[in-house]
Amino acid sequence: MTPDSTRRWSRADYALPAPELAPALIGALLVHVVRGARRAGVIVETEAYCGAIDDCSHAHNNRRTPRTEPMFGAPGLAYVYISHGLHRCMNVVCGHEGDAAAVLIRALEPAEGLPAMRRARTRPVRKSPLRDVDLCSGPGKLGEAMGIDVNRSGDDMTTGPALWIEHHRPRPSVRTPRIGMNPSSAWGERPLRWVDASSPHASRGRGGILNPTPPDAR
Repeated sequence: MTPDSTRRWSRADYALPAPELAPALIGALLVHVVRGARRAGVIVETEAYCGAIDDCSHAHNNRRTPRTEPMFGAPGLAYVYISHGLHRCMNVVCGHEGDAAAVLIRALEPAEGLPAMRRARTRPVRKSPLRDVDLCSGPGKLGEAMGIDVNRSGDDMTTGPALWIEHHRPRPSVRTPRIGMNPSSAWGERPLRWVDASSPHASRGRGGILNPTPPDAR
């Protein structure tokens, strides 16, 4: 299965600084093809990571490791890492090659392949059915439901056959500090998270509005 080339994001679409790409992704469609079948969701929450200068980024001070190497690649590469030894977190590399900037996709509104997402999220067996709003309402849940693993890290989302982003319907978003950052760090409290405030699928209390910041705040 291949994407519609008129809808798939191009390299130029990703060639933006992380704080510009993060809100632009709200309303776009993340697609992953698993065993020939599409799983897709509308992006409703993102966080920007600004490369070497951002002390909350894996690439702070141009730290290069086998894990972070995709961050230094061309815009449009996927960067997938394991958090806390368990959660698979999906990021999109952006800016220019060598910038090591990326946007974490924090939550999706499931749109295609919901039965497959539910099966992926129901191991072990749960006592009650998993609600649609719980399928992808956080980066770890999203990675599990979409079947995105670390073997996708480094994939070129502009040309690859399995993982990409499609233009869909842009949505307004509000801006807040990122979640789980060290408040004592220089970048910990910067408003680098964007969320569709109207979506029940965002993380943290269905809507995830934590100290929303006016759009023009810096």
